[in-house]
Amino acid sequence: MPEPVLLGSQSMTAAEVVDIVRGHTPVGLTEAAQMNLVATRQHIEKLADATSPTYGVSTGFGALATRHIPVESRTALQRSLIRSHAAGAGPAVEPEVVRALMLLRLRTLASGYTGVRPETAKTLAALLNADITPIVHEYGSLGCSGDLAPLAAVALALMGEGEVVHEGSRKPAAAALGAAGITPIVLAEKEGLALTNGTDGMLGMLLLAAADLHRLLDVADLTAAMSVEALLGTDRAFAADLQALRPHPGQAVSAARMRAALDGSEIVESHRGPDCNRVQDAYSLRCAPQVHGAARDTLAHAELVAGRELQSAVDNPVVLADGRVESNGNFHGAPVAYVLDFLAIPVADVASIAERRTDRMLDQARSHGLPPFLAHDPGVDSGHMIAQYTQAAVVTELKRLAVPASVDSIPSSAMQEDHVSMGWSAARKLRTAIDGLTTVLAVELLTAARALDLRAPLAPSPVTGRVRDLLRTRVGGPGPDRHLAPEIAAAEELVRSGAVLTAAELEV
Repeated sequence: MPEPVLLGSQSMTAAEVVDIVRGHTPVGLTEAAQMNLVATRQHIEKLADATSPTYGVSTGFGALATRHIPVESRTALQRSLIRSHAAGAGPAVEPEVVRALMLLRLRTLASGYTGVRPETAKTLAALLNADITPIVHEYGSLGCSGDLAPLAAVALALMGEGEVVHEGSRKPAAAALGAAGITPIVLAEKEGLALTNGTDGMLGMLLLAAADLHRLLDVADLTAAMSVEALLGTDRAFAADLQALRPHPGQAVSAARMRAALDGSEIVESHRGPDCNRVQDAYSLRCAPQVHGAARDTLAHAELVAGRELQSAVDNPVVLADGRVESNGNFHGAPVAYVLDFLAIPVADVASIAERRTDRMLDQARSHGLPPFLAHDPGVDSGHMIAQYTQAAVVTELKRLAVPASVDSIPSSAMQEDHVSMGWSAARKLRTAIDGLTTVLAVELLTAARALDLRAPLAPSPVTGRVRDLLRTRVGGPGPDRHLAPEIAAAEELVRSGAVLTAAELEV
């Protein structure tokens, strides 16, 4: 087992989050964090014994915050909070999203600003390490007062209630905890709020999406280079001195990657001389670094916001070092929701420009000598005609998913929570959009590789040739029509797994 990542007052990195969530790296608490939890908990226990009410400690919640709760009813209060808030509906979300939700809530608990007992934080860590994943439903979060219903589903499992996935099957939480030797917790004052008041679901999905988008934008540079090569395009537009005239950092990266991918191509060299009558390439080829680069810069901004959120302690109320318990609005998801929505725009546009490149390779009038639809026997065979339809259908869906969720709001909790972020919804549609971009790039990869084969005997560049050869280990070359859906799925897996980037071995 790898050494555990110890959580405490130090902020986590995005890479650590992804490693723990997807790589199942174990977690724990630093000794300093445990001592801090003890000290902070003492403040809560003093307030619990006080005659004056404190929100979340000795009162009801939300619109019921004016009711003082007697000591003998406070365990029931916390239990009721979790049971009532675990009100999600719809299909279960992906286990990696739930793990991210759990990890990021644990990170905030370990910060020492929430007032939970050390054993509560340790039990949440134990669930993560035992790979016990509570069932969290698609619908239930408005992205304000935290991701309430999703986080409540996790808290319910900590209490030994609800359902979880463990060892590959869905089962009662009590059974899974028992099998793992984990004792369910009985929530004390303030702990119900501390476990549910966070932006952890939307932040977790943002961090996972960012990791996926880094890979997909790198793949997009490669598939664009393959399309430029296959369409007898030029690499001159990607020259460093031309790119420097417009010094957007993402554009420079994408242009450099495309230059490196095309370096040494016999196909590109074959039409570089003075006899070439091509003046300039179509926008979908020539402007690929500008579009891909703008996506990279948008992603950089989103990661800046995510980094700030990773340094935050989001709860309401919070326990300050001097013992004060203060209400605040830090649980509002607007900062995260905005960038989740923002990212859906370049995802749609990168897919859109990739679809245009694919279409050019299939159009006999614009493909510079390639057969119609790259078909083996045009008329008898349809080649990749309908693969482009699939791209077009996905791109259309991505345009719809680029409509922001965060401009919407719907009042809740008897108008106490009268403006919400809808950040969870923004995150959910971004995950769908990333899957769509994966499909679109896979189809471009399939089509460009086939077109490169049809340019023989001219050889592609070493980089694009390696990527084409990797694809050929899973998908055959040009020939009569075959069942195309499995080939698209195979290309998707090569993109998703990172194998395409490994094969490219680009050094920029």
